[in-house]
Amino acid sequence: MLAVAVGASGTRPAAAQGQTIKIGVLFDHTGAFAAGGSLNCWRGAKMLIDYVNEKGGVLGKYKIVQVDADGQSKAEVAINEAERLLNAEKVDILAGIYSSAHAVPLAEKVDKQKKFLWITTAIADAVLKDRNLQYTFRPQPNGSLFGENSVQYVAHYSQEKLKKAPRDVRVAIIHEDGPYGTGVAAANEAEAKKQGMQIVLKEGFSIQSPDLSSLVTKLRAARPDVLLHTGYAPDISLFLRQAREQGLRVKIYIGHGAGHSQLDKLKEAFGPDVEGFHTVDPPAAQLIDPKKLRPGVADLTQEMLKRYKAFEPNIPAAQIAPHVSMGFNNMWILLNDVLPRAIQKHGGFSADALAAAARETDIPEGGTLQGYGVKFQPPGHPMAGQNLRAIAAVFQVVEGGLKHVYPPVVASLGNPPVLLPPSSPWAAR
Repeated sequence: MLAVAVGASGTRPAAAQGQTIKIGVLFDHTGAFAAGGSLNCWRGAKMLIDYVNEKGGVLGKYKIVQVDADGQSKAEVAINEAERLLNAEKVDILAGIYSSAHAVPLAEKVDKQKKFLWITTAIADAVLKDRNLQYTFRPQPNGSLFGENSVQYVAHYSQEKLKKAPRDVRVAIIHEDGPYGTGVAAANEAEAKKQGMQIVLKEGFSIQSPDLSSLVTKLRAARPDVLLHTGYAPDISLFLRQAREQGLRVKIYIGHGAGHSQLDKLKEAFGPDVEGFHTVDPPAAQLIDPKKLRPGVADLTQEMLKRYKAFEPNIPAAQIAPHVSMGFNNMWILLNDVLPRAIQKHGGFSADALAAAARETDIPEGGTLQGYGVKFQPPGHPMAGQNLRAIAAVFQVVEGGLKHVYPPVVASLGNPPVLLPPSSPWAAR
């Protein structure tokens, strides 16, 4: 598959557009979102672009000119930077976007300008739902999958690990109050009700809040077995510190991406006490069994790991955040599948050509570094532009590293601990 992107010949001429393709890469390099995964997404995207350029470019011919922008973890800055990239820098493609709070307003604005937007990271359903966007595509799984899979995982193991049927499991749901947290929490709630679980608390909070102790107090009174938490980065650390200080105890702790997946940062803050934590995110490429992937795909994973050492030479592979895979893999889908088809079949890389090519993407399971396939929902569908084959995986920190534990198709650990270990300061005694 890689040869299509970097070595094929016989392309339809696009001489009028020149031999370079400008891609605006918009992530948060500063502010709270940077350490919550945005910087790792940018690293992944940059590594892939560099790799393709070193091989001669898309179709061995079109070099990528990467134009970076920093959203600074602020929606208004991200919107202004997107406008600058599209209208001053004249990029052909806008790619990236970490935060759903940025992606929701951006997607509509970009689509109205008939510009092509490739979302590598932001997951909220609200980015696409019922908007019928024509030029916006997301290979990444959407937030509902995150919320559903974490609850299904608990239901799957409730009898074995909690010694309770799902109907007897007490679940608390807390979430940041933006589109990301609200969307995941809504899916948590819907799936928990479907499983017959007892929802003992559901509450949102602001990521700007300097104090979450009142939320901890409510959680202590609710006495959940399972805590489902959707947050970004500093707010996660604040909550965990105050929960530890106030003596909150649960049996299962599950985060949903962002800061919960930055294991190196969590370890800096809490050391080995993060053992037993869960997160939900797209699969991490380095944790997938190469035998489950199409020929040649696993070689790209090794390329990703090799290049990541230039940024973080001391982080073991099992601790590398899945956000690196998101940036690398989702940019690879664009440069290896969508762009070559746009040029060869649709005459170039205008927004219309790119959108037509994206709608024809049909990658089977095992055809990408993260294991899932790619097929976008068509115009008119409530989630038009969403990859219907994407997977959200549940991870657990086991022996200091991340392991895929659910669903079974990606699980690298057949019988995970599930429960927090007795040594955890957050574990129910």
